[in-house]
Amino acid sequence: MTETIHPDSRSPAQVAAWLFACCALLFCMVVVGGVTRLTRSGLSIVEWQPIIGAIPPLNQAQWEETFDKYKKTPEYQQVNHAMSLDEFKGIFWWEYFHRLLGRLIGLVFLLPFLYFLVRKKVRGPLAWKLAGIFVLGGLQGGMGWYMVMSGLVDDPRVSHFRLTAHLGLAFIIFAAMWWVALDLVGPRIHANAALPRMGPLRRLSAALVALIFVMVLSGGLVAGIRAGYAYNTFPLMNGHVVPPEIFMIEPWYQNFFYNMATVQFDHRLIAWVLAFLVPWFWIRSLRQPLNPGARLACHAFLAALAVQIALGISTLLLAVPVGLGAAHQGGAVVLFATALWAAHEMRRPARA
Repeated sequence: MTETIHPDSRSPAQVAAWLFACCALLFCMVVVGGVTRLTRSGLSIVEWQPIIGAIPPLNQAQWEETFDKYKKTPEYQQVNHAMSLDEFKGIFWWEYFHRLLGRLIGLVFLLPFLYFLVRKKVRGPLAWKLAGIFVLGGLQGGMGWYMVMSGLVDDPRVSHFRLTAHLGLAFIIFAAMWWVALDLVGPRIHANAALPRMGPLRRLSAALVALIFVMVLSGGLVAGIRAGYAYNTFPLMNGHVVPPEIFMIEPWYQNFFYNMATVQFDHRLIAWVLAFLVPWFWIRSLRQPLNPGARLACHAFLAALAVQIALGISTLLLAVPVGLGAAHQGGAVVLFATALWAAHEMRRPARA
């Protein structure tokens, strides 16, 4: 028995396609955000103007005015004091496109949502879920500006806590849209009583989703304190399994948030755990009578992990080049998506 009966048999597919498109745009947003961070472009626009901010400088006078505002920031005064206007334009455009993409995602979500509401293609719990996702999107815009504000005061770096929160909220929004879309194209079953052997595999899949989300947050901390530029060796950290500097900060618990060695070690440790657990999950899935979609999801999950680990190692060994760093951030979205897909499929009927 499936969850929802729709008045128009085409409605679920249409709504799902729209949500998958929004997920694709959010994936692009995460990648562009990674480039913006790695090129140190995120503090180039010093105002938050959701409406008129969509229009960039259009002439020399406007460019000079925008550059003058940037010159008042700690980043210009302490780091980029020799920057020319042409060099400023290079960092401006990355931050501008990042913000423009955020506005585009908001419109691509809101306008079809209103259309589906008016046409009664979404209703009841589904409508409330989608409204909640839109609210989260609005909060994400505010969180982005809250993050930027932290780098416009004294220290020309954004708070790594706010950066991690901004990244984590993006993944939560992605998960919500992705999961609702999966529900529409492949509704879950209500009860697990008919498939008692699937219970442990379902719980493991949910745990892996949670662990990957924790790894994303740890990656945000790595990026926020630039821990990826240290210990650029693998598999050891400068010749050590556990670096001796791991608890050099007092009190001890601050090492988990401010110490490059500890933050990078934690991120590596989670990756090692996933490197064992995901193949174990995959092997266990082979022993179950899964439907073809579930089988494909498990294969995709394992492949995504392999690619993401390869990207992570390459990014580390090459000291975080912009292209690889952005690809690694995008790979985290793909890994998260495949984990959610596999977890969702574990809640569908098995093969007859």
